[in-house]
Amino acid sequence: MAMKVEEELYNQLIEKIKTYHPTNEYTMVEKAYKLASDAHKEQKRRSGEPYIIHPLKVAYILAELELDMETIVAGILHDTIEDTPYTYDDIKNLFSEEIAILVDGVTKLSKLSYSASKEEIQAENYRKMFLAMAKDIRVILIKLADRLHNMRTLNYMTEAKQREKAQETMDIYAPLAHRLGISKIRIELEDLCFKYLHPTEYYDLAEKIERKKAEREAFVNRIVTEVMAKMEEAGIKGKVDGRSKHFFSIYKKMVNQNKTIDQIFDLFAIRAIVDTVKDCYAVLGIVHDMYMPMPGRFKDYIAMPKPNMYQSLHNTLIGPEGEPFEIQIRTWDMHRTSEYGIAAHWKYKEGKGGEKSSAKEEAKLTWLRQILEWQRDMSDNKEFMDTIKTDLNIFDDQVYAFSPKGDVISLPKGSTPIDFAYMIHSAVGNKMVGARVNNKIVNFDYQVQNGDRIEIITSNNSKGPSADWLNVVKSSQAKSKINQWFKKEFKEENILKGKELIEKDVKRKGYTMAELIRPEWIDIVVNKFVYKDWDALCAGVGYGGIKEGQVVNRFIEELNKEQKKAETTEDLLKRIEENAKKNGKAHKSTSGVIVKGIGDAPVKFSRCCSPVPGDEIIGFVTKGRGVTVHRTDCVNIINLNEEERHRLVEIEWADKSKLNNPNVSFFAEIRIVADERVNLMFDISKVLSEEGILVKALNARTNKNLVAIFDITIEINGKEQLEKIGRKLKSISGVREIERVIT
Repeated sequence: MAMKVEEELYNQLIEKIKTYHPTNEYTMVEKAYKLASDAHKEQKRRSGEPYIIHPLKVAYILAELELDMETIVAGILHDTIEDTPYTYDDIKNLFSEEIAILVDGVTKLSKLSYSASKEEIQAENYRKMFLAMAKDIRVILIKLADRLHNMRTLNYMTEAKQREKAQETMDIYAPLAHRLGISKIRIELEDLCFKYLHPTEYYDLAEKIERKKAEREAFVNRIVTEVMAKMEEAGIKGKVDGRSKHFFSIYKKMVNQNKTIDQIFDLFAIRAIVDTVKDCYAVLGIVHDMYMPMPGRFKDYIAMPKPNMYQSLHNTLIGPEGEPFEIQIRTWDMHRTSEYGIAAHWKYKEGKGGEKSSAKEEAKLTWLRQILEWQRDMSDNKEFMDTIKTDLNIFDDQVYAFSPKGDVISLPKGSTPIDFAYMIHSAVGNKMVGARVNNKIVNFDYQVQNGDRIEIITSNNSKGPSADWLNVVKSSQAKSKINQWFKKEFKEENILKGKELIEKDVKRKGYTMAELIRPEWIDIVVNKFVYKDWDALCAGVGYGGIKEGQVVNRFIEELNKEQKKAETTEDLLKRIEENAKKNGKAHKSTSGVIVKGIGDAPVKFSRCCSPVPGDEIIGFVTKGRGVTVHRTDCVNIINLNEEERHRLVEIEWADKSKLNNPNVSFFAEIRIVADERVNLMFDISKVLSEEGILVKALNARTNKNLVAIFDITIEINGKEQLEKIGRKLKSISGVREIERVIT
């Protein structure tokens, strides 16, 4: 009997683990496989294949990173809590608390408010993920493996979903892999994202690179052979090879430098891997003797490693026939770190759970600690997401500066002394009054250069950061700390300002504070926007972290829910009638519309269909806002559900003789579709002018077929006048169609 695909994958997984794990005990992995197979047995992927294939492939990617047994097991089980009846406690009891924590860390939140937006849900899931990641970095390694396999199988998704997932991966997951130094995963993620986000450019680039593949391979082989021969002469053991740069890095270079593929010569890199750091510098001397180095291109990441632990010597050299090429020189340990990043330094003791990574590796994750600090300070989900994306994506361009004690501080390119100060400590930034760079006083907006020695001048008499600093600083850490200072310093002022803004918005929307800002709804709204209490929410409004309109609209939602439960359409109509009597019922209509059974009532005309006298109309009872007038052919009326249809009431146009103001006018929006020509706009304006029509708004555009489209809002007295205008406009040369606009 043929072996099932999932059984083959499981066997491949075990064989992969055996290549690096010293034990022959795989009972826990087998147990996880059987549990996941049973839990997912009724589930299929979009491709139609059994769901269990996905967790097995995720576990295999983790095994390629040579991760411990607990991480492999968590990879197999990573969807059980989210997609099957198994719970956290089940995983804890069947396996261990360590594995349960890992599985829960990659599980999306499920108990979010039904009214939460997609963006809010996404932000809350990221908050949870980063928190779990800080406790155990293996959480993000599982998540990256999960995302990589999902990207590999993205072709089974809809085009819209492909773009959405690819964009999210490019914004968050690929930069995260880069931050963690896992180039093995980052490179594949970036190329897959490039393929789905820019398919035309991707396939065009692939075709152009393929054309000259043989020519480039011959050049690379020649350089590799020459360098290897010189290393052997010098008695240096090692390996030299060539590799093509991945598609997305080539595309970025083309876009950033505004070059074509033919103008970019370093489409590949020569890599020399040796035994010791001493050998690295020896090889550098050898290649400098063989080929001319390009000025200003040498980078020593061994002496000054990147924040993600990457170490290597980089230089660009001129080949024997004038072609530039890049060379990277590193030790075997540096190479492993380059490929596997933080995963290469995660050590485990035999038979025990994960041993914490060393203090050196923990120090490399300071940016993660910063993210956790920011998320505590950022209650606004959009601000949190923007900060995460910005901070992850500015990582590529770094500058290195020195403190007076010789400590190396890594900063985003374009940073200022203010960024440097806040990178040292928030107290240093808050008390900063000046800066010296290389013993010279500089302005606050000075851009830090590689190798600068920076001394921050502080004073206890400082009044704190200036609001202008927010326009100068580059790093997310500095912006966050400055904002935090302002929030704390002006908290009382912000609370008062926020309450005033909320009260103004409440009144502007036709409510009273007592009617809308009820104590029983305050906790609901505070929790909705993830603030500590009502004062904190008001302070958020005061300093601009959240708009007052968002807060007020949430209270209106609660009011509408209550009214929906307590009040029928008949109750609403009765209340409208009573209000009309209370205000003194007019004998003549003020609006031009009469609600049957009531007479003149508060009405407003819908903007979606813009009814005018002569149109067939119907009324829709709106809670607290009277009756809204719609045309009977309005799409919003046609698409009402059964519950909302009970709120429709009969209405009619009043006779002009019964109007308080017989000259009352109405707005209508018409669309004119015509062949583009000279003086077309003049002819349309002439007709409207001759008819004495007031134009309230006009939008004109021409499509690629040279068809002109005019959307015009006009003021008229009824349908009869509208039809007359329509006939005259239709007679204009080139006009194809006149229609009423319904939005």
